[in-house]
Amino acid sequence: MKLPRPILLGLALLCTQLSASAADLAVLRNGSSIPFLRKEQMGGTTRLYITGGYMDVPTEEIVSFDKDDSPPPPAVSEAARQTPVAPAQSASVAPTAAASAATAPKVDIDQVVREAAGRHQLDPDFVSSVIKAESNFHTHAVSRKGAQGLMQLMPQTAAKLGVKDAFDPQANVEAGTAHLSALLDQYHNDPIKALAAYNAGAHRVQQYNGVPPYRETRLYVAKIVRDFNAKKRAQMKAAEALNKHSSSAKQTTKKPAATPPQRAGVSKHNKPA
Repeated sequence: MKLPRPILLGLALLCTQLSASAADLAVLRNGSSIPFLRKEQMGGTTRLYITGGYMDVPTEEIVSFDKDDSPPPPAVSEAARQTPVAPAQSASVAPTAAASAATAPKVDIDQVVREAAGRHQLDPDFVSSVIKAESNFHTHAVSRKGAQGLMQLMPQTAAKLGVKDAFDPQANVEAGTAHLSALLDQYHNDPIKALAAYNAGAHRVQQYNGVPPYRETRLYVAKIVRDFNAKKRAQMKAAEALNKHSSSAKQTTKKPAATPPQRAGVSKHNKPA
């Protein structure tokens, strides 16, 4: 495995860097955020007006509204556009993709993740946490920037990794996991830098020598670390409970000591006269 200890320590370090927010931000349950100009609630949906239009988000998916005073990210280079981005900027499901999803056979995502993680020597829980932050397990999610599928691959990145259909769960997870593994190798198994690079681009991590000062990226990394740690804590508690149950079961089923059998023959009490 390439990660656990750094990830467990990473959350505390990252949280100290999180600054108060700037322009208006809608913080989602998956840890990502959507910058907006104004909002309007319509029943169970909140409409967020953004530059050039609006997007509708289920109100229950919004955790809070913040102000963002972090510096705006500089113009995105071609290299960054080829890096998978978080769907916080609004992952949606394309109409054509949604139609094909209705007829596509169901895939066991957990198994797909386990197999891909095994091939690339990663903890499947880590890959699963990344997918949760990227697409919340929607195989046909599409971001405003065009990132596609479970691990939100940009078309250029998908093509570079040999993915013909980014909405194919197996192909998408395989490519995304390979990319994540390469980033971990690049940053000497530092999962915080690898996650930041997956979201904002490796050139930004190099520019800032760590997590860039972008609220979206920091929330993204913190969300994944928090989710991964929660899974590990739950597994440890389950293992402890199982061990206690096994120990108590052994004690209650312990057999009493067997009484020695009587020797065959005539005792003095029934000796014949």
